[in-house]
Amino acid sequence: KSPDLPQAHILRSLSNVKVTSIHTSHSGCHAIALSLDGNAFLFGRNQNGALGLPSSVPAVSETTPIKVKPTSLPGATPGSRFVSAACGRSHSLLVASDGHMWASGANNFGQCGQNPCSETKGFKPVSSPWLKSDPADKAIKIGAGLTFSLVLTESGKVYSFGSGDKGQLGNGRTGEYIITGGKTGFEIVSEPILVKGAIDGKKIVDISCGQQHSIALDTDGYVYVWGFNGYCRLGLGHQKDVMLPTIVPQFSGENEITRGLFVAAGPTNSVVVDRQRMYQMAGKWKNSGEGSTGQPYTTFRFIPDIMSCKMLYVSSGGVTHWCITPDDEDENAPSSPVMTVAWGQNAHNGELGFGEGQPKSATKPQRLRPLDGVDVFSIAAGQNTTFFLASPGGAELPRHPEEVDHPELCVICSKDLGDDELELECEKCDSPYHLKCLTPPLKEVPEGEW
Repeated sequence: KSPDLPQAHILRSLSNVKVTSIHTSHSGCHAIALSLDGNAFLFGRNQNGALGLPSSVPAVSETTPIKVKPTSLPGATPGSRFVSAACGRSHSLLVASDGHMWASGANNFGQCGQNPCSETKGFKPVSSPWLKSDPADKAIKIGAGLTFSLVLTESGKVYSFGSGDKGQLGNGRTGEYIITGGKTGFEIVSEPILVKGAIDGKKIVDISCGQQHSIALDTDGYVYVWGFNGYCRLGLGHQKDVMLPTIVPQFSGENEITRGLFVAAGPTNSVVVDRQRMYQMAGKWKNSGEGSTGQPYTTFRFIPDIMSCKMLYVSSGGVTHWCITPDDEDENAPSSPVMTVAWGQNAHNGELGFGEGQPKSATKPQRLRPLDGVDVFSIAAGQNTTFFLASPGGAELPRHPEEVDHPELCVICSKDLGDDELELECEKCDSPYHLKCLTPPLKEVPEGEW
């Protein structure tokens, strides 16, 4: 068993990959990283084959992620690239630049876009009605809950599929029916259907999924919610489930700066950052006091400790909450310095990243000191793990794993050319290279950081 990481580490296995986005689930234990060249790198728990591997494979180590190319999947267009991904508790979704989509993992409620079965073995194409529309549309972003999935298209339409037991499909019903023995069943939709309600005719630009609820944002800054409303996670002032997308009154006023800029969903909460870049949350986000089971935020409310911060990015994990904000504290930092802020009650695996010997849990937002000087621009908060994307350079961070076995010979030619051509060890991965074996070849060691 690998020890928990108490602070952020550079993941060696991806340190030479230019990652553009990383995706995980607030209710799952696997992750997907998308690279600049359009490939996907998957690792974590392979529950029900969520990584596209046989379910007999329990997990894929973060030190050896599997690489998936779009062209290796059925129906892919030559030259296409992965542009979006999503992780549910035990299923995964991938979208390519041509608008096609694939899914793998648990499919007992049709959440992989296939006829219901225990699991989808390997990544299978998902029916894409948007490609058949006139004019043709294409998927650009996807989201995943426990048992359902959402798709956002380039034209601003939203599609859903999977279980509708709490209204999370946004089709106006749960499809409840009686099974033999007095048991209750609910509608299962295994092919993407168009979500209507209050978003019909609107251009949606952002979506996010909780465990059993959804939140969306349109071009005018109006915020829409639907699905399970336990703990008032939809921010509508009540706990009744919502079957169709419904506008949130707080973000529908005439004053445009009070409308939404971007949205996020956690397991039992929703987050909206308004056009003043102020953070607001609804639902249950901790275990005691205001915001807990007995005292959830019934409507969207500010978090007092970060009211003066201007949000650049937000995310919610299993029990953690995150934001990136400009760092006004460090006046001597380079241009556009950022501060990473985290909080979460009952975190116990080091997922808040405060460092060795520091508290693992925090009920109030705190500056993440180990990331001072690191230009973090995106955060993917998982059930018990947190992933950060940062620009190259900045403060030095430890690497994971700390020590690895490195090849003794040049990794390109595998030859010992003697003292006339010594191997150069890369400062990033410690692998040896001859200068002439690099692309392009070099005559001397470059100056500065490389």
